[in-house]
Amino acid sequence: MKKLFGTNGVRGVFSEDFTLEFVNDLVMSLAAYFKQGKILVGYDGRHSSPIVAKVVSSALNYSGLDCYMAGLVPTPCLEYATKKLGYDGGLMITASHNPPQYNGIKPVASDGVEISREDERKIEQIFDEKNWIKASTFGKSFEETNVISTYIDGIISLIDIDSIKAKKFKVCLDLGNGAQAVTAKKLCENLGCDVHTINEEINGDFPGRGSEPTPQNLDELSKLVVDTNSNFGIAFDGDGDRSIFCDETGKILTGDSSALLLCDYLLQQYPNSQVVTCLNSGNIIENIVEKTNSHVVRTKVGSVEVSRRMVNDDALVGYEENGGFMFGNHNHVRDGAMTLALMLDLLSKSQLDLSQNIKNLPPSFTTKTKIECSLEKSKIVISELLKEFPDSNTSDGIKIQVDKDNWVMIRPSGTEPIIRIYGESNSQQNLDSLISNFVEKTKSILA
Repeated sequence: MKKLFGTNGVRGVFSEDFTLEFVNDLVMSLAAYFKQGKILVGYDGRHSSPIVAKVVSSALNYSGLDCYMAGLVPTPCLEYATKKLGYDGGLMITASHNPPQYNGIKPVASDGVEISREDERKIEQIFDEKNWIKASTFGKSFEETNVISTYIDGIISLIDIDSIKAKKFKVCLDLGNGAQAVTAKKLCENLGCDVHTINEEINGDFPGRGSEPTPQNLDELSKLVVDTNSNFGIAFDGDGDRSIFCDETGKILTGDSSALLLCDYLLQQYPNSQVVTCLNSGNIIENIVEKTNSHVVRTKVGSVEVSRRMVNDDALVGYEENGGFMFGNHNHVRDGAMTLALMLDLLSKSQLDLSQNIKNLPPSFTTKTKIECSLEKSKIVISELLKEFPDSNTSDGIKIQVDKDNWVMIRPSGTEPIIRIYGESNSQQNLDSLISNFVEKTKSILA
């Protein structure tokens, strides 16, 4: 059976492996999976997205399904509207943080959450067998104009608007030339914030700093926060489901540290809850949940794994170390704008700045890096490391527990030809040494 789905949806290089013919066949298969009903379709700011959207709507209509076009929206906006407005499913045209030449499709179930791994396999089987719908009547295409307002209203309903407005926050947004440009600024303005933006123009080439926010490419955001004396900054990825924070001193926070702070805050309001996170997130979360009689569940890497486990267990919070944070009361998906609103809510109730709130958490030293590597070669790396560390966890790549304070996880990316190396230690110095050691091991195996 042809493997179509990676860690997060189906992606490829537009006009090479993600061709219009492939998109048509994929959407015919998705239509056969949905069987019937009305499907909400949105897209990100990539140059190829409007072209892909036309093929998507045509294939849905040919299969007898009605298609409602949401236009250019962030992924979490499309997901929330799919659930809230009563659609039978959704299709988001995006390649998330991948480079400009990529595009992709993320299928969304009627509950507003990406479909499960089991359903991905069903679609792959339909695709393989070309077991498509032979419709007696064609579907129709319409425009859906309530998606953005529904999304913003849903976020605002879960936070203390008056408390946030009273603080008159200054916020810097690095919109990364991506899809949150249509929602995040509007959300902040509705909450009475003084907003400064960079990379606000939607552009599929992502000329500002690339489509993925990383500590290395957020210098402009850091400078803007300091120059404007803002309370914090936030940077989004291309489709707006992930967010990386910058504190008031200009320091870029890891996805892990901002997630820990928000978990601590939400668990105090909702004790006896569940937090879902991946194997590559730091271990400090286990210390934090104990205070509120809550517990942690670990999954394989990937937002689908976390989201679907959250739905299954009705978990309060889920997160990934890459800045993907999920608040179950809103939707069990990564959501950059909801995360922004939660941070405003937290700071509106605190007498401390963001940097001081972070300092009050147990210290956490985590990092990640990557090496270009094919999937086949990454399998060799993992098998060689397993010979050296036979007691390691191999449920997702390989996770090596060096001692109680130090671990390294190495796994192939599900979206790019790279191998990722994650690590955690009890000090920055030890962490640097640990990662350096395993980067060298990996390179020597590849050589």
